[in-house]
Amino acid sequence: MLLTASSYQAEGIVDKDRPEVLFVCVHNAGRSQMAAGLLKLRSGGRINVRSAGSSPEDEINPHAVIALEEVGVDMSEAFPKPLTDEAVRAADVVITMGCGDACPIYPGKRYEDWELEDPAGKDLETVRRIRDEIAERVRSLLAELVRNESSRGPA
Repeated sequence: MLLTASSYQAEGIVDKDRPEVLFVCVHNAGRSQMAAGLLKLRSGGRINVRSAGSSPEDEINPHAVIALEEVGVDMSEAFPKPLTDEAVRAADVVITMGCGDACPIYPGKRYEDWELEDPAGKDLETVRRIRDEIAERVRSLLAELVRNESSRGPA
């Protein structure tokens, strides 16, 4: 079996230089994509960010793409991805958004469930409101993760 960098991290073979956050929703086409895009932009590379879905769609919600582009998030490379055990094992923080029991639970991981309206089938104004709610949660998460990383200091 070929191991990727994240496989090595998930197996504890190599240390991570940055915390890793995984956002999970059912379709990985709206909420989790918006959260991942916002955290990537706001963290400036200080956090590894992934997103996945328990039952991914074929494409990202077009209104989510527009809403993110309005705030400077480039979604041109993003696409819905399936949830894998490897992604969960590699993450330090797993944020779920309405995926129920589909996300595997591993000891030592931090889990949060963000109750957010699903943007699927909603108009652009509603998706913007959901984006803004996600952005507030992302700001809080980022501040906490950056504070925790800086308090660790050199090993």
